[in-house]
Amino acid sequence: MAIDPKKHEMPSQAPEVRAHNFNEVALGYTEEIALAEASRCLNCKNRPCVEGCPVNIAIPDFIAKMKTGDFEGAYQVINTSSSLPAVCGRVCPQETQCEAKCTLGIRFEPVGIGRLERFAADWHNANATEKAKAPEANGHRVAIVGSGPSGLTCAGDLAKKGYAVSVFEALHTAGGVLVYGIPEFRLPKAIVAKEVETLKELGVDVQTNVVIGKTLTIDELFEMGYEAVFIGSGAGLPNFMNIPGESFKGVYSANEFLTRSNLMKAYLDDPDTPIMKGGKVAVVGGGNVAMDAARTALRLGAEKVYIVYRRSMEELPARREEVEHAVEEGIDFQLLRNPVEILGYNNPENPRDEKNGFVVGMKVIRMELGEPDEKGRRRPVAIPGSEYVLDVDTVVIAIGTSPNPLIKSTTEGLEVNSHGGIIVNEEGLTSREAIYAGGDAVTGAATVISAMGAGKVAAKAIDEYLQAK
Repeated sequence: MAIDPKKHEMPSQAPEVRAHNFNEVALGYTEEIALAEASRCLNCKNRPCVEGCPVNIAIPDFIAKMKTGDFEGAYQVINTSSSLPAVCGRVCPQETQCEAKCTLGIRFEPVGIGRLERFAADWHNANATEKAKAPEANGHRVAIVGSGPSGLTCAGDLAKKGYAVSVFEALHTAGGVLVYGIPEFRLPKAIVAKEVETLKELGVDVQTNVVIGKTLTIDELFEMGYEAVFIGSGAGLPNFMNIPGESFKGVYSANEFLTRSNLMKAYLDDPDTPIMKGGKVAVVGGGNVAMDAARTALRLGAEKVYIVYRRSMEELPARREEVEHAVEEGIDFQLLRNPVEILGYNNPENPRDEKNGFVVGMKVIRMELGEPDEKGRRRPVAIPGSEYVLDVDTVVIAIGTSPNPLIKSTTEGLEVNSHGGIIVNEEGLTSREAIYAGGDAVTGAATVISAMGAGKVAAKAIDEYLQAK
């Protein structure tokens, strides 16, 4: 049978419809499409796709199950390696990982691995009736700080081995960046809640509204009887540009803007937390978070949304799919542009009182690409005299985040690097015995799947450490 050279398209909402609602954009494969896409897999002996997966899912094995229509079997194969299959199938950058290694991709488009993973997970969630079963307890206790992808992965892997695992989450809902950072239209919160519920069925104890470093310290966790601690607290400290006008009302960090919308549901008609709606919005940055913020602003009713990025379209770090969706929805990309000042209307009684001012525009300067920097990317250089003003009344800064310093400042002997990331060895062990870390708390803002990979590595190391005691 001839192989289809193209992967099957993902059914999606039309751009003119989805731009005005928070429903999931991608609708998912039907059984017929999933079977057709699975049939494209060559089932290679050397399995390069597995090498490209940070959590080493047995990709050819789960696709082989799908080819026969055994969708539950496909899910179970994935579940042996991933605690968050429905999440990964939606937000992982498969195009640069497993699919980038796909042998079929040498001549044709690679197999839609992520789309098949999503289908298997969604099929299981819709059809499975048996709950996950907690294994026999092994007598050891482990504390997990943070319920984001690294923490949940570490918790899941340890729970499957019989550890009594407690996850401590600072916010009122478990899921970390999966619930506060990624919009509903990309990752429905019911999907995250289901994945968390599955971990609870395995025996994981999830405690919310516990700020480690304030409510409890790392050292107090050991005093409570936990024998090892994994820090997966993420990178929740937003970076700013340090330009004039950042204190005006209407300037948000992407963290705040997305948290208000995603976790606090500020998009509702009568929300508990306020957010600027409508008007003209500029989002500064070119990563996935910038795309999320821009597309969220559009759905909140903005009449015009700009992406302001200092390099060209070729250098945008966001996933191609997210960029394409933003373009289809009408986001205006102001490329090779860099903000120099946020303009505002001050309190007439005190013109210097920025805190009482409101954004009325953003001055940007045109850029050109010069010589490559230390990472090999051409460095953006400002063009003198090319400034102009974008007419906006809301500005969202999405230029990255850093690890929160709270845990480091309250945990003696925990070494961090110049960016605030916790220093770990190849097994995720920190400078303190029995304290491990992974994900954005170590690397700074990165992908969900890389954080999950770090959680798996640390879980393995914690298991070996405690079994050797």
